[in-house]
Amino acid sequence: MTLAGIELRYLVEQISEQVQGYYISNIYGITKESILFKLHHTEKSDLFMMISTYGVWLTSVKIDQMEPNRLLKRLRSDLLRLKIKKIEQIGAERIAYFTFEGFGKEFVLVGEFFGEGNILLCNQDMKILALKHSIEVRHRKLSVGLQYVAPPDNGINIFNMTESDLDDLKTTELGSAKWIGRTLGLPKKYVESIFKKAEIDPKKVGNLLTSKEITEVFAIAKKIVSDVITGNHDAIIIRNEKTEVLPLNLSGLEGEIKNVNSFMEGLDRIFTENIVEKGKSIQSSGSDKKIKELETQISEQQKAIELVKERSKNITNVANSLFEMISKGIVSINDFSAQNILANNNAKLITEKGISLILIQNEKIKIKTEAPLQSIASVLFNEAKKQSGAISSIQEIKEKTEKKLEKLKNKNQSERDLVLVSEIRKKSWYERYRWFFTSDGLLTIGGRDAASNSAVVRKHLEKNDKIFHGDIFGSPFFILKDAQNAPDISMNEIAHATVCFSRAWREGIYGVSAFWVHPDQVKKSAPSGEFLPKGSFTIEGQRNFIKSETLRLAVGIIPQEDSFVLTCGPPEPIKKNSICYAIIEPQGLEMVDAAKKIRIEFTKIFDKITKQISIDEFVRVLPAGKSQIKEVGLGDAQQGNLTDSESD
Repeated sequence: MTLAGIELRYLVEQISEQVQGYYISNIYGITKESILFKLHHTEKSDLFMMISTYGVWLTSVKIDQMEPNRLLKRLRSDLLRLKIKKIEQIGAERIAYFTFEGFGKEFVLVGEFFGEGNILLCNQDMKILALKHSIEVRHRKLSVGLQYVAPPDNGINIFNMTESDLDDLKTTELGSAKWIGRTLGLPKKYVESIFKKAEIDPKKVGNLLTSKEITEVFAIAKKIVSDVITGNHDAIIIRNEKTEVLPLNLSGLEGEIKNVNSFMEGLDRIFTENIVEKGKSIQSSGSDKKIKELETQISEQQKAIELVKERSKNITNVANSLFEMISKGIVSINDFSAQNILANNNAKLITEKGISLILIQNEKIKIKTEAPLQSIASVLFNEAKKQSGAISSIQEIKEKTEKKLEKLKNKNQSERDLVLVSEIRKKSWYERYRWFFTSDGLLTIGGRDAASNSAVVRKHLEKNDKIFHGDIFGSPFFILKDAQNAPDISMNEIAHATVCFSRAWREGIYGVSAFWVHPDQVKKSAPSGEFLPKGSFTIEGQRNFIKSETLRLAVGIIPQEDSFVLTCGPPEPIKKNSICYAIIEPQGLEMVDAAKKIRIEFTKIFDKITKQISIDEFVRVLPAGKSQIKEVGLGDAQQGNLTDSESD
C-alpha cells in the first residue's frame, strides 16, 4: 500500500497540529525503510512518529530493531534534542519536508513516499547530507553533497483545481478515467469511485463527455479531495488481494471491509503489520533457506525409498518366476521358454565382458547361467533382501532429516517471534514529571528541569497542596497533592526526595535540608525591578525546614491499572508500591551505565515486564549524576499483582 497525495496532505496537517512544541528525544532504526522518532514535550505525553518509505504516521506501538538502518547514526547525531519547526507537503506530491531546529542549526528531513520511496537528510540550504539510497535518472540526481531536487511536477495541483483545469479532458482521445487519474494524480480506487458516483462509463473517451458530465466529475472529485484533507472521514480497512486503508468508504469497493476509528489508526495498524511481517522474514531468512533444502532432501529420500521398494519387489517377482519354470519342467535359465517367462516379468539375460547377468528393469545381477534354477532364485532373493536392507538405511536417514527439519522450524518460529512489538502505553499526566506515591498513598510530582519546574508550579499547584524546595541552589520544586492533613511520614519522604533530586546528589553533599510552604506563599513573578530565571519563583513568609540526613533513592516497577511503570523516589514508598526495586546512592556509574545495570537486575527477576520498559525510561527516572546500586529486591506489591506468565 502506498499513500495518495491527498492522504498525505491530511496526515501532514494532523501530525503538524499534534507535534507543535515537541522535540526529538530519541530515534530508533526499525528496518532499512522505517525510522521511529520519539517526541517529547515538557507538558504533554510523548508521541511516536514513524517515517518510512511507505509514508508518515503517529504510532501507538514500538517495534524492536529488525535490521540496521544506514541513516540512524547520522540522524541521531544531527537531530536529537531538536524541535520540530514545521512539517509540510510539497504541492500535491507524495513528498513531505520535516524541518527541525535548535542550537543554532536547522535540518530538513525529506520523505519521498512514491516508487521505492526514499528518506533524505538535508541542511537548511537543502544540500543532501545523508540518504537511504542514491538516484540518477533523466530528470534528477540524488547523492550526498548534491542539492536536493524534487521530481518534475506531474499535472495540476489538485488542492487548488478549478473546473477549467479539466478543459483538456474535452479534447483528449484517452479514456476519461485514465485522463483524470493521470492529470489529478489520483489512485485508481479514487478515480473509479468518482465515475461510479457520476454514473459515467470510466472507459468513455474524454472528448465524448458532455459538459454536464465533466461538471459532475469535477464536483465529485472536489468533494472527495475536500473530505479527505479536512478529516470528514469514514475510515476503513479493506482486505482482498491486498490490504489497504482508506479515509473514505469509496463506491465500488470489493472485499472484506472493516471500520476503524481514524485513518491514522488504520494506517498504524496496517503499516505496522507490513513492517513486522517484513521483519519476521528478515529474521528468519537464513532458516527459511535451510528449511527448503531439508524439505527437498526429505522429498528425494522418500523417492529413493519408493524406488528401492519397487526394485526389491521386481527382483522378488523374477525369483518367484524361476520356481514357475521348475513347475513347468524347465531346467535351465537359457531355455527359450525360460526367456519368455523372464520377459513377462520385465527381465532378460545379458552378457557384459563375458559375465552373465540378469537385467531386471535397470538393475543388473550377476548369475551363473549353468547353475540350477533354485540356486539362481536364491541369488535373486538375497539381492531383494539386500535392497530391503537399503530401505531401512534410507528410512533412518530420512527420519534424522525430519527431526532436523522440525528443530529448524521451531528455531525459525522463535526467530520470527523475536520481532517484538509493544503497545505504547498512554501515560498518566503526572508521568511527564518526577513522581511517586508516598507511604500514605499521596501523589507527589516534581520538576526535572527549569521548564518542567515552571510547569509543575504554574499548572498543577492548587490551594490544598504543599510545595517543597531544597535549601540548595539547583533544587527542583516538589508538590504534595491534596496535602492539607498530610502525615509526617509523607512530608519527610517528599523533603528527602527534593534533596536527593537536587545538586546535592551529583556533588555528594549530605545533611541538606528541604523546606515546604503553602501555595499562597509562592509568587510566580519577581519583585519590581528584579528578574527570575526560568523555573524559579519567589517564596514569601515562613519556611518549614525538614533535614535530610542521607542521600538514598529507590528505582521501582510499579503496577498501574493493566500495565507497569517505572519510577524513582525514597526507598520506603517505592518498596511498598513496587514489584521489584533497586536502592541507589551517589557516586559509582554514569547515568546510562547505572540504568543498564538496574535493568539487567530487574530482568533477572521479572524478565517479560522489564523488557517492555526501554532503557530510556530507566535513564529518565534517575537523579542527575553518578549512582551506585546498593540493594536489589522484591517489592511488597509483587503479591497478587502478577500472573504466572508474568513472573519468572
